[in-house]
Amino acid sequence: MPETTPLPDISGVTVAAEMVAHDLSLWGLFMSADLVVKLIMLGLIAASFWSWTIIFNKSFRIKSLIAAAHQFENAFWSGGSLDALFDRIGTQPRDPMSAVFAAAMREWKRSGSNGKSAVTISERVDRAMQVTVGREMDKLERHMLFLGSVGSIAPFVGLLGTVWGIMNSFQAIAGSNNTSLAVVAPGMAEALFATALGLLAAIPALTAYNKLSLELNRYANRLDSFSNEFGAIISRQLDEGH
Repeated sequence: MPETTPLPDISGVTVAAEMVAHDLSLWGLFMSADLVVKLIMLGLIAASFWSWTIIFNKSFRIKSLIAAAHQFENAFWSGGSLDALFDRIGTQPRDPMSAVFAAAMREWKRSGSNGKSAVTISERVDRAMQVTVGREMDKLERHMLFLGSVGSIAPFVGLLGTVWGIMNSFQAIAGSNNTSLAVVAPGMAEALFATALGLLAAIPALTAYNKLSLELNRYANRLDSFSNEFGAIISRQLDEGH
């Protein structure tokens, strides 16, 4: 009997051909994803973009405010006239510390011209500085809640996209009755891509939130320290004047 030539194993070739049919690049994974998963991915990308915008804006803003505070403190403690410094700052202070100083000086001059007692003037000046510090810090902390929310929520949103994608992948497997790697891999890759985007959005946002919060707290303490020192100076001058 003639020898029978064994047939070549083409299963590997078939799997490879099926894998090529699926584009596993990032763009290909996005385009082949389910509509719900696409919306989740787009939301995470938009959140990440806005987070980086806030991060760069806040970082440069805090850096400039620290430099302005250092410059103002040098002028304040130089021994010059407070009235001259107040006239130079004017009605439009350029940084929170100058705003606190201007608010205190306006209240001091306004209350002193009305013949109020020293205790009343000192209390009003302190209250004016506290209100100004609170208002300025509210401005600086704007959008910080968004960073914290992205850092805590984005991984779960990405996980939702992953779960949804895996469910669709299992449905596709059940419909095709094929459990080969070529059928399973694309759906799993699409699902895990959503989790990756969630982590890429959350990690920088949470890291920046912690760092920026620490710097803002330090700056707030610096404003409070200046308010207390300036309040003590005003109180002492009022006592000497009376």
